[in-house]
Amino acid sequence: MSADEKRNEQVEEELKESAEAAAHDKGGAEDPSENSPESEIEALKAQAQEFQEQMLRSQAEMQNVRRRAEIDVEKAHKFALEKFVKELLPVADSLEKAVESTEGHENAGELVASIREGVEMTLNLFMNSLKKFNVEQLNPVGEPFDPQQHEAMSMVPAPDAEPNSVVAVVQKGYTLNERLVRPAMVMVAKAESSPKIDEQA
Repeated sequence: MSADEKRNEQVEEELKESAEAAAHDKGGAEDPSENSPESEIEALKAQAQEFQEQMLRSQAEMQNVRRRAEIDVEKAHKFALEKFVKELLPVADSLEKAVESTEGHENAGELVASIREGVEMTLNLFMNSLKKFNVEQLNPVGEPFDPQQHEAMSMVPAPDAEPNSVVAVVQKGYTLNERLVRPAMVMVAKAESSPKIDEQA
């Protein structure tokens, strides 16, 4: 009997110890649980801040996309006629050549004079129509050579002209809304000391 009592006492002690250990563990777990509402609030605040930053980034990106689209549309409106203008330029060149070919033939007769007058009127009408659509002609005789707008055909000695200036225009250039459509093909005055074109001009 005494052995059974001892065993019972040991079992009771073990149960008490395990109950105390469980109570101690529960008490330790309660400490962080007291802080858990505060930590949850902090986590939610951080999450809200992150969402707000994402929203601001998205808004900025949408503004950039809208701005780029507006610029693209504006360019499309401004330069939609570029190909059409390029196709029309040979017509202007032909009319100019026709007028030039009659120069010096003023005494050739009334027929030549009337043809020249008609071609000049047609050319003026054509050039005025181009100007309405912001097409400008480049005729840079006497101007410094500009590699962005002129194409040098050759360099010629010209003692009366400034070095690296345009002395003759072989073919006139054109711009559409200040964008180059066709460069002017020019002859450039050769500098006596240096035969090279000043590309920085």
